[in-house]
Amino acid sequence: MWKAAITELVARALIVFILTTTVISCLDSHAVEPKLLVPLAVFIIAFVFLMVTIPLSGGHMSPAFTFIAALRGLLTLARAAIYVLAQCVGSIIGFIILKNVMDHKTVQNHSLGGCTIDGNGATSALSPEIALTLEFVCTCLVLFLGVTLGFDKKRCKELGIAMVCVVLAGSMALSVFVSITVTGRAVYAGVGLNPARCLAPALLQGGRLWDGHWVFWVGPFFACIVYYCFSLNLPKEEEEYDILRLAGACFGKNDNPTILQGRV
Repeated sequence: MWKAAITELVARALIVFILTTTVISCLDSHAVEPKLLVPLAVFIIAFVFLMVTIPLSGGHMSPAFTFIAALRGLLTLARAAIYVLAQCVGSIIGFIILKNVMDHKTVQNHSLGGCTIDGNGATSALSPEIALTLEFVCTCLVLFLGVTLGFDKKRCKELGIAMVCVVLAGSMALSVFVSITVTGRAVYAGVGLNPARCLAPALLQGGRLWDGHWVFWVGPFFACIVYYCFSLNLPKEEEEYDILRLAGACFGKNDNPTILQGRV
């Protein structure tokens, strides 16, 4: 468990550093269509990291994905908590490194690559309600397209890990593209999809990064709950136990407790 948690920490730190610098470079490149470059960068980087981390830790790298895995019974609550802690610490480490090597002016211009919804003026700000809706919808999109496939062991075996990573990374890139184009607000940094990534720059940079910060936590976690309710109607593997069955096992209502005992 600890080796997997360390994998999550290191992967989170690296992907924060690489993805943030890449996105900022795309935005500062003065390209004709930087909004196309950003999703492409997200797809490539997410695909590479998923290919590496899925065999090692499950490739979560986000509290939202860890939360839905815990709800579906793929992780115990203890392991999920350690994963989330590792992801948050890794994100903080990645942004600390980024802040120390990045030009101060660039840090200020891009708010350290943090998750923002509020501009310097009332006309440029994106309302928390709109940002929350986008966060919820885009997270649901990733869960429905990517996680549904990722949790299906039979389909994963048929398609192979590479194709699963393509679908997961593609759903993330599609969510980012939709979120940064639909609002027409330059100040909006796009959908977060990862509360840990949004938390770190808010802690390090502060200021307007705390404005509406709750959106980047409530949106994904609410989406996970809704998706979990939807997933109850999906076919389950024989050994799969969701959070309701785990709770039942705690009160001695599980018909096959031996499987649960084997979970870490």
